[in-house]
Amino acid sequence: MRSRLALLAGALILLGSSVALAQTPGGAYGSPPGPGGFAARRMQRLLQGITLTPEQQAKVDSITARYRPQMPAFTPGAFPDSATRAKLREVNDRQDAEIRAVLTADQQQVWDDNVAQMRARMRQRAPGNR
Repeated sequence: MRSRLALLAGALILLGSSVALAQTPGGAYGSPPGPGGFAARRMQRLLQGITLTPEQQAKVDSITARYRPQMPAFTPGAFPDSATRAKLREVNDRQDAEIRAVLTADQQQVWDDNVAQMRARMRQRAPGNR
């Protein structure tokens, strides 16, 4: 009887903690909820290890704001179709090229490393690689 009670108590603790996690604000990885969450996380990863000057930050913000309306809509959790992926890739490539041009040579090196790491992660997570 005690073991059943202990098991029930443990299950309730786990259930309670998962409900609390589900109610925390923000999307996955602590990103802001709603639109732009994925894009914000992507940009955060690309700029990881890079400290922007206020002028660079203003230019990056301007570039991302200009490209935001061009991003295709997709359903979180659903793998986008090939046309949506192609459009997303095209818009991201143009945006990334403009942002990279704002960076210094040293920052561009870090940016390029971050891009390579992100692409490697994406290849690992692709549906055909599971």
